Amino acid sequence: MLSRFKSVTAFLPLVVFLLCVRIEASVHEYTGDKFLSKGNAFVVHGGSEGLYSSIPNLNESSPPDSFIRFEKIIFQRPGELSNFSSGSIHAIVFEVDDRETIGGSAYGGQRAVCCTADLAKLGVCTQGQIIHRPSTNNPGWPQVFGVSFDVDKVETILPPRSIQITKSGMYNLYFIHCDPNLKEVVVKGKTVWKNPTGYLPGRMAPLMNFYGYMSLGFVVLGIFWFSQYARYWREVLPLQNCVTIVITLGMFEMALWYFDYAEFNETGVRPTGITVWAVTFGTVKRTVSWLIILMVSMGYGVVRPTLGGLTSKVLMLGATFFVASEVLELVENVGAISDLSGKARLFFILPVAILDAFFILWIFTSLSSTLNKLQARRMLAKLDIYRKFTNALAVAVVVSVGWICYELYFKSNDIYNEQWKNAWIIPAFWQVLSFSLLCVICALWAPSQNSMRYAYSDDASEEFDKEDTLTLIKPSLLTTKDVRSPTEFRSAESGNGLSHGDPEEDKTE
Repeated sequence: MLSRFKSVTAFLPLVVFLLCVRIEASVHEYTGDKFLSKGNAFVVHGGSEGLYSSIPNLNESSPPDSFIRFEKIIFQRPGELSNFSSGSIHAIVFEVDDRETIGGSAYGGQRAVCCTADLAKLGVCTQGQIIHRPSTNNPGWPQVFGVSFDVDKVETILPPRSIQITKSGMYNLYFIHCDPNLKEVVVKGKTVWKNPTGYLPGRMAPLMNFYGYMSLGFVVLGIFWFSQYARYWREVLPLQNCVTIVITLGMFEMALWYFDYAEFNETGVRPTGITVWAVTFGTVKRTVSWLIILMVSMGYGVVRPTLGGLTSKVLMLGATFFVASEVLELVENVGAISDLSGKARLFFILPVAILDAFFILWIFTSLSSTLNKLQARRMLAKLDIYRKFTNALAVAVVVSVGWICYELYFKSNDIYNEQWKNAWIIPAFWQVLSFSLLCVICALWAPSQNSMRYAYSDDASEEFDKEDTLTLIKPSLLTTKDVRSPTEFRSAESGNGLSHGDPEEDKTE
């Protein structure tokens, strides 16, 4: 197991490098992207983003504040395939509601993007051209334009163009051609996508303000916790030191996420360094939080001084969770998410989900054992705080399961990202839930003048081993040294001057 963990850790920098090769951002760069065969067309996906409509501007000469701009888009083909002129290579921009205006089918058959012979016979299109119809809801859309190769030319340049966004929606860009002789063509250049408030994609724009408020929330929580910590630093428990670390990590994580989104919004390119640091701080915080909850459930620092033989297992579980979560977060936040298929993302999500479930199972099993022991020992103060802690965890788990069901429903009914304006709520919820649970822990275990009453003491009554627990449940058998024979019992009574007879008779004797 340890050697496997080391190999995964050694592989992590390579994963980071591969993910950083292409950044998914509002400045979409194309570095020799090849056309892929999709049905009877050849396609390169140029990007998909939620864009808000431009804010009305009285000055018509000023540039629009919400647009898609094409800059230096170059199509290249090999020199040995340049001895002919080609058909057009089109750029198609459409809003997701207008997706049915692209492509068509003859006699109800399979839908095709390029005009087929059957469709050409019906007179609806020209064979070899891209099928598209004007939108009835959005005049002037979809936007379709293109270029072609001249004889002996290995390059052709798409003229610069800026498309103003006058309607909020999820917009898609595809480069498409229908000529099999151009299957070796590649795309270079970039497109710039901008919202009225900046370069953040529409589905991510609300997260910048969200992380700003979360940073403020952690500052308020930190002020409360650190003030209590400073007042009662002599009474601080090891568990409270761990909570201090989590609060500090949370402050750094929220601040880094805010600056990450602010920089992204300003430049249109996601700052890889800040993103990696934000992801790492967040992963460390979640790992430490899981470990703290698990150790508290086991009674560490409160009803037992150490974890004993479980220490290595707890640390190994934490290390495995950190590696799996770090890789998943890097894939989702640093790499180009659209480049991953469903099975590839499942490969990264599944280990984290299994480890989460294992943590929850181990935590509630340990809590049940600890509560039983505290009740048997009649340690009422500790029992009360553990019951409140258990109730908070149970509520958090129930809410999490409910939200996971909602998230699955949301994603299964939003195949085309039509609900992009509400997509930010999904990641924001988990941040709010973890912050709420941290606040509950801070309220239950805040440093105070009575903190030491929750600490572990060396009294024999607080030894929580298995044998002692069994003694609490079943009375122990008397040893041979404690069993006396009837004659010994009578002699002992005689020696102590005890008799069950009449007192008067004793006096007579």
